[in-house]
Amino acid sequence: MYVQCFVVGFVGDSLNRNMFVSLVCMLRGVNGEVHKWRPAGADRGFTFLRYNLTLAYHRTNLLVRYGSWSASPNGGPLESLGYKQGHRIDVDIADQTWAEAPSFHDILIFNTGHWWWSSSKFDPIQSPMLFFEKGKPIIPPLLPPEGLDLTLKHMITFVNKAMRPNGLKFFSTQSPRHFEGGDWNEGGSCQHDQPLSSEEVKEFFSLDNNGTNIEARLVNQHLMKALEQSTTLRVLNVTHMSEFRADAHPATTGGKKHDDCMHWCLPGPTDAWNDLLAASLAAIQS
Repeated sequence: MYVQCFVVGFVGDSLNRNMFVSLVCMLRGVNGEVHKWRPAGADRGFTFLRYNLTLAYHRTNLLVRYGSWSASPNGGPLESLGYKQGHRIDVDIADQTWAEAPSFHDILIFNTGHWWWSSSKFDPIQSPMLFFEKGKPIIPPLLPPEGLDLTLKHMITFVNKAMRPNGLKFFSTQSPRHFEGGDWNEGGSCQHDQPLSSEEVKEFFSLDNNGTNIEARLVNQHLMKALEQSTTLRVLNVTHMSEFRADAHPATTGGKKHDDCMHWCLPGPTDAWNDLLAASLAAIQS
């Protein structure tokens, strides 16, 4: 098998964790000889002893370092524009949870996207995203989509330089959501028990409709533009295959207060994402 004696890392938000857990479950179904081992910065990791294969998950919401920001009493560029608080996003500094990962992983699978469009995480009024480069605030301030573009540019450059020789790098496209009647905190739900038809997919995700679920296709526009600068980062296009699976979210299963129409049940679409990864690795090997 191609990935024997390899260290494989998933770097990204909870959707990449979803894919990581799927692969762990599949491999444990084949052989249960597993040793828990967490590489530097990883949220969790497992070594499958029979194959000498380690899988690790590095949690990072934006790929880059971020934290709370408050106005200085001495003033500054952002203060002069009226900003009092927010989140400082350093677009050129990799999050410490994965900054060392390229040096010891043979395969890395990245994702980012959901948090960039999440007003519940970064309220544009109360806690806006404030972008910094080379330690200084970017003036005029960027909107989140512009900040994403700059972050992707810097992080792709960083990974290409830092990845160990012959290491393989993949970037997953954005996973779609299936909220109806509003977002997760607006009473939105996903009660489908069958996959969507092609026509329903168009209605759900068309950018022309500007609906609740356009996030994935918007993110992908920025991602594909950024990946044009790299000839060594391969794309795992998980978006369209997953758009049909409105029936595959946890919803309120497990007593959730709000419908979870973003993450995926197991078994489910994330298994197909890993099939796509396996097929990509097999194609590279051949």
